[in-house]
Amino acid sequence: MMPARVRKHSLEIPLPSEEDWLKDDEEDFFQQDPERIRDALPQPFRMVNKLVMLVFENAMEIIERREMLREAQKLKVRPTKCFPTAEFQVTGAANCLSVSGKFIFVGLSAGLAAFRMYDCKQVCVWDAVKTEICVIRSSDLGNEHHVLLTVDEMGLVSLFCFHRESFLLIKILNEVEDISKRSTCVEVVLSSGGDYAGVLLQGISEVWLEVYRLPKDSWLKETEKSSGAAAGLAFREMRSSWTSVESFVSANKAEAKLSLPVLLMKVKPPKPITGTNFKSPLDALKKVDDGSMLGLGHNHLIKDSQWEQHEAIFRSIYREFLEAEGESESKDEVPRRATFHFLLPSWILQGGTDIKVQPDVPASISVYWDRSHNLCFYLLNRPLKERVDADLKPDVVWPCAAPIACSAVSSWYLALACEDSAITIWDKHLGYPLSVTVMPEKRPIRSIHFLQGAAAASSETPCPGTDPPSAAVELLVLCTDGSLYLLRASRAKKPSITLLADRPEDPNLAVTAVVPVLAFPSAALVFSWDGTVSLMNTATSQMVCCFNSPPSHAIASPWQPVFTLDTVNWCLLLRGDEQQSDALAQSRASHSTIFLFYFNSYPLEEAFPKKPDLPFKSLQNLSLFERCNMFLRDRQQRLVGLEEQLPEYWSRLQARAAAMDEESQKIKGQKKP
Repeated sequence: MMPARVRKHSLEIPLPSEEDWLKDDEEDFFQQDPERIRDALPQPFRMVNKLVMLVFENAMEIIERREMLREAQKLKVRPTKCFPTAEFQVTGAANCLSVSGKFIFVGLSAGLAAFRMYDCKQVCVWDAVKTEICVIRSSDLGNEHHVLLTVDEMGLVSLFCFHRESFLLIKILNEVEDISKRSTCVEVVLSSGGDYAGVLLQGISEVWLEVYRLPKDSWLKETEKSSGAAAGLAFREMRSSWTSVESFVSANKAEAKLSLPVLLMKVKPPKPITGTNFKSPLDALKKVDDGSMLGLGHNHLIKDSQWEQHEAIFRSIYREFLEAEGESESKDEVPRRATFHFLLPSWILQGGTDIKVQPDVPASISVYWDRSHNLCFYLLNRPLKERVDADLKPDVVWPCAAPIACSAVSSWYLALACEDSAITIWDKHLGYPLSVTVMPEKRPIRSIHFLQGAAAASSETPCPGTDPPSAAVELLVLCTDGSLYLLRASRAKKPSITLLADRPEDPNLAVTAVVPVLAFPSAALVFSWDGTVSLMNTATSQMVCCFNSPPSHAIASPWQPVFTLDTVNWCLLLRGDEQQSDALAQSRASHSTIFLFYFNSYPLEEAFPKKPDLPFKSLQNLSLFERCNMFLRDRQQRLVGLEEQLPEYWSRLQARAAAMDEESQKIKGQKKP
C-alpha cells in the first residue's frame, strides 16, 4: 500500500495586484457593451446582428401593443349590429345620393336616376348627355315639385325641375359658346326651401361666386299649365286614333320651357391690400359711402414704402426660416376656394325698414375665402344699384383674429372655427357671441357640426316664455388628427369640452367623417377608415350600434363614403360594393347597391331617451322689447360675482396710478437745472 501524497504548504489565495486590475478602456467597454465577452462575430456581422435584434424588438413591441388593444376591445361593450331594412340596385356606379320628399335621386356614371322612397322602384332616368354626375343638391318645392342642381365630371352645373316623375332640364348655368372661357364648378349650395342657389366657379386665372334667385313660384304655375295642355292633347289623340297609353306618357314627359333663374350677384375674392393713394384721412373717409366702420382694409393710409420697409424687416429677422422653407409661392394671386351659407332673417344683419323679409326665406349669404380673416355678409333681397359684373362690396364684414378654417350654421347660432383652434359661437338673433373656446393643445380643426340636442337644430327656436333657449348648445368638433370633441356652451355656464374619441393607435380606426342625426338627441354618425359606420351617443361617448352591410358587400370608399340622410323618414342611405373575384367583379362593375337603414326599425329609443319638450315660440313673435329684455337678463347673469372682484381691480388701478405719478415726478426733477 502506497502512502498518500501530502502537500507540504497550505493552499493560499494570492492578494490582488494592480496588474490584475481592469484598465480604464476595458472597464468602459464592459459598461457600454457587456455582451462582447460572448460575441465572437467579426465587426460587420455584429452590427448586422444588432440591427436585426433591434427590428425584432420593435416588432414585438408593436405586436404586444396591438394585442393589448385587441384585448381592450374585447372587454368593451360591443355595439349592436344593424343590417339594412331595404336595398335596391342601380345601373352604373352611384357617385352621389340625395333625398327630396318621396324620391331618391342618384347620380350615376352615365346620367341621373330617380327612385320612389317607399318601394325603391325606378321611375325616371335622365341620360341625354351621357355624362357622369358627381354632385347632387335637391329641395322639395311642394305640390310634387323638386328642384335639383347637379355637377358633372366636366364641371358643368345643370338646373333641373322634377315634376310628375320626369326631369325637366331648365339651364346649364356655366355653359358658354367659347370653350376657352369655360369655367368649372368647385362647390354648389342650394338653400333649404329652394329659393336661392350659390355656385362657386373657377376659370383659368380667377375664381368667383354666383348667386341665383330661383323662380319656383313661376315653375309651379308653368308646369301645371304645360301638364294640363299635354294631357288634353294626348287624350284627344288617344280618342281619335285609339293609340295606347304610351302617347300620354310621352306627352307628359315632353320638355317644357320654364322660367330661367335670375343672377343676383357675383362675389369675387378680396383684392390684396396695397399702398394707399389718399393724401389725408378725410379722403379715405369719403370712400366709405355707406357709413360702415369696418371693411376689408382697403381704405387705409399706409404707403407702399411703409409696406416695403415692413417686409424688409420681416425678411431680415426670419431669413433662415424663409430660406429653409423656400419661397415657392408666387406673388400673383392664385384661385382660392370659398365657403358660403344662406342665412335666414335675424337681427345680426339688418337691411333697413324698407326691405320686407319672410321668416323661412334666406335674407343674406355669408362668404369667407380660404386663408382669409374676414367673414363677409351680402343681402339677397336688397335691390342692386350696381351692375352684376361690378366689384360687389359686402354689406357687413366681421374680422377675425386668425384665418377661418370651417363654419357651421343653424337657425339660431353661427359657429366659426379659426386656424388658431379658437371656436366662436354667435347668437344670430341677439347679435353677440355666446362663447369663445380654444381646443386642447390647439389641435387644428377639420369640421364642426351642430347637434340636435342644441336648440339651434330645430326648425323653430325653442324659447320658454320670452327667454332664450336654456339648453346648452352642443357642437361636434372633428380635428385633423382624427380626434373627436363635444363642445357645450350656454349663457349660464362656462363652455366645456369633452373628448369623445382620441386619435386612435390603429390608422384603420381613424374617423373620416361625422354627421349629426336629428332623429335622436345628441346622436351622430361616425365613419371610420375601415368602413365602419357607427351611431354614437355623444352624451355618454358610447357607440350605440353599427350599420353593417351584408357579408357579401362592403362600404364603398370609406375615406369618402357615398351616403345621405332622410330627415323626414329618418333613414340612412348608404352605397355598398359587392365583394367578388376579379372576373366577376369586372362583370358587375356596372351596378351599385344602395342600402336603406330606417332608424325606427331598430331598438334605439332606450339608448336615446327623449328630453322634456320646451314650449316653442316662433321667432317672429318676439318684439324688440322682448329681445332687449333677453339681452339685459343675460348680461346681468354674466355680471354675477363681478362686484367681489371690483375692490381688487380698483386697488390695482390706484397702485398703478401712484407708480405713474411717482415716475412723472422723477422725470420732472431730472429736467430742472
